[in-house]
Amino acid sequence: MKKLLGAALVAAGLTAPAAAADLTIGARFDPSLDPHFLYLSTNMAYAQHIFEPLVARTVDSQPSPGLAESWKAIDATTWEFKLRHGVKFHDGQDFTAEDVLFTVKRVPSLANNPNPYTGALRSVVATEAPDPYTVIFRTDKPNPILPNQFTIMAIVSHKAAAGATPPDFASGKATIGTGPYKFASYARGEKLELVRNPDHRGPPAAWDKITFRFSPNAAARVAALLAGDVDVIDYVPTADLPRLKSDARVNLFMRPSDRVIYFVPNVGPDTLPALTTKAGQPLDRNPLKDVRVRRALSLALNRKALVERTMENFAAPAGQLVPEGFFGYDPAIPLPAYDPDRAKALLAEAGWPDGFGMTVSCSTDRYVNDAAICQAAAQMWSRIGIAMKVETFPSNVYFGKVKAGESTVPMMLMGWGSSSTGDSTGALTGILHSIDGRRGYGAYNSGSYASAEVDRQVEEATTTMDPVVRLKLMQGAMRTAIEDGGYIPLHTQMTAVATRKGFIYAPRADEWTMAMQAKPAAK
Repeated sequence: MKKLLGAALVAAGLTAPAAAADLTIGARFDPSLDPHFLYLSTNMAYAQHIFEPLVARTVDSQPSPGLAESWKAIDATTWEFKLRHGVKFHDGQDFTAEDVLFTVKRVPSLANNPNPYTGALRSVVATEAPDPYTVIFRTDKPNPILPNQFTIMAIVSHKAAAGATPPDFASGKATIGTGPYKFASYARGEKLELVRNPDHRGPPAAWDKITFRFSPNAAARVAALLAGDVDVIDYVPTADLPRLKSDARVNLFMRPSDRVIYFVPNVGPDTLPALTTKAGQPLDRNPLKDVRVRRALSLALNRKALVERTMENFAAPAGQLVPEGFFGYDPAIPLPAYDPDRAKALLAEAGWPDGFGMTVSCSTDRYVNDAAICQAAAQMWSRIGIAMKVETFPSNVYFGKVKAGESTVPMMLMGWGSSSTGDSTGALTGILHSIDGRRGYGAYNSGSYASAEVDRQVEEATTTMDPVVRLKLMQGAMRTAIEDGGYIPLHTQMTAVATRKGFIYAPRADEWTMAMQAKPAAK
């Protein structure tokens, strides 16, 4: 019956919306349904359907009231959050401050979490609830963006999630939130089904039922859309954009995202197994610890060609880890030059006139054209004398290999979205600052980069309430890290979502794929 319906829709020009008020989304990623396990924007997007944070986020990544209806700084190190009254979890339990206190304890306690959500609690040293609808957060130092940080922390039920592990969320046992949709069923690698929460505090949800069908293969998602098997697809492949844009059966929605794609050289270990001589023998030192080598690798990358050929102009070259338009962006930081001759000279200065062997690693299913980017960069690096190997992994394997402080990968492809804080703070504290788990710094610093000057500027920037001073410090820290070659920015990617006729979709700066962004088209 489904095949016959799909054929009929194709014959009719895909103009009929889904039956009743149901929505089917062809999604690239299979989620971690535990909202505190594996910090990824895609996981946060799934969580927003079932759970809610204290502070919500608009499509343009601005903070807005969530489970907290208001907040204010009582003094330099004390924030007061007033919670909404009358909110209920899906099981009928009342939402209160006890659930917030439980969540704050749970986030850092999850064992073997390859990418934790601890950045949400950076600087928080104490949490208390003077009454059921007030929560006080005390910080070790002034923290002007604490409310922004809370946009990534989903609040879970202290009863339903007590002692729960990620498998308990995948089974639905603990997947009980306050969000607009309720958990119905989940089949790993196949689909997630949600149903409308009739008791949600907000406007009635547009859909009675949502089905996310997981399809990491881009061509398969496009085929499913054109066959009428799904109503919406995310992460539209760049190669199909021109065709879909001109197809009268399809609506295409695009906007610049908040995500900068970059390479991370692993500068921590003195030796790495995948750094070798050109003949493949192990090196007795790590060339990436030399700033001249890192600068050479950046100069060897033709970002304009990467954007035009690999990304098919579906991106913009980047010279820093925060996109233009976000607080902390520095217009004085130039786009990196392409100068392979200078790159060769720097390698010779550093003692590597004949180059060396290096492996670059990347995911195959996390960023737009991620594997292709690695292949293209490897070719460019080979032209300055680096004997390159490329290894690729699905994201569920890859992020375990590039965990901060533990990675043995020499060069890693990564992406960072600034919507988690609404400015460059997330990149500065999570990526550029040296690893300091006790204080919540460097949680995503896969390359173990460390600079005393960057640390100083980051810590001062994130503890001053003066926006003028803060901006100067943030820009200074970013400039220092980029000049050090601690990170090699490539481009800012776009986000694209395609729908069948009969549906409209509002893409978000944070790239979250959310059913709440889709609506039936007006007739």
